Amino acid sequence: MLLTIDVGNTNSVLGVFRGEELVANWRLTTAREQTVDEYGVLTRNLFTLAELDRDAITGVIISSVVPPVNRTLAEMSRVYFGKKALFVEMGVKTGMAVLVDNPSEVGADRIVNGVAAFHQYGGPCIVVDFGTAITFDVISAKGEYLGGVIAPGLGISAEALFARAARLPRVEIKDPGKVIGTNTVTHMQAGLYYGAVDMVDGMLARIKKELGEDAKVVATGGQARLVSKGSKHIQHTDEFLTLTGLRLIWEKNQPVERGKSAAAVPAKKAQG
Repeated sequence: MLLTIDVGNTNSVLGVFRGEELVANWRLTTAREQTVDEYGVLTRNLFTLAELDRDAITGVIISSVVPPVNRTLAEMSRVYFGKKALFVEMGVKTGMAVLVDNPSEVGADRIVNGVAAFHQYGGPCIVVDFGTAITFDVISAKGEYLGGVIAPGLGISAEALFARAARLPRVEIKDPGKVIGTNTVTHMQAGLYYGAVDMVDGMLARIKKELGEDAKVVATGGQARLVSKGSKHIQHTDEFLTLTGLRLIWEKNQPVERGKSAAAVPAKKAQG
């Protein structure tokens, strides 16, 4: 079995694959201060609750945009699973050329999402990831990472509103059912929800126009299902897109069996 870990600024998602089947997954708060043993005990308990054998883990792969936890997770993998974790970083085979000015600046999760989206849905495609930020990642018909957009996430927008307007309450981010609210709560919900939907659709329309062709649109991340319901452009919602991408990249980095040859990785600004 393969343990996949996607570390985001707000949440971390863990998944366990048996072959191509995702047999367990968990979403946790990213805790920068946790120790090796705290992470180890947590994962041990999660495996126990899911009735999974830790000794059956044959590999660990990690995508992280939070460098302070990388050493901790690497040591946790070694101590509690007896495996050297593979981090998605420069030098790791992804099979995807990264055609941007500085490939090392692109978050590992964005490349992982691109690999999974191209594999699952083909290209050209656009991945919209609803995390701490809302990211848009554009993949060509040939499976090349062309670039993207970063915008504030719904949580950031909501927190800024609560923090800077003393009389506004915290509200649940949801579709209030209509744009014209009749009380403060629905006013705020309409602004947050429809503001996000229209921003996403407006950005997707601009990306498609600049790309010069239609593209499949895949949404993932915490608010993907919520925003997808109101979007005119999002066609697929894939909650476990990043975990699938981690599995695919893990497979690309395993030793090639004798008699088989590895697929060539594009050399031009290619990640890995």
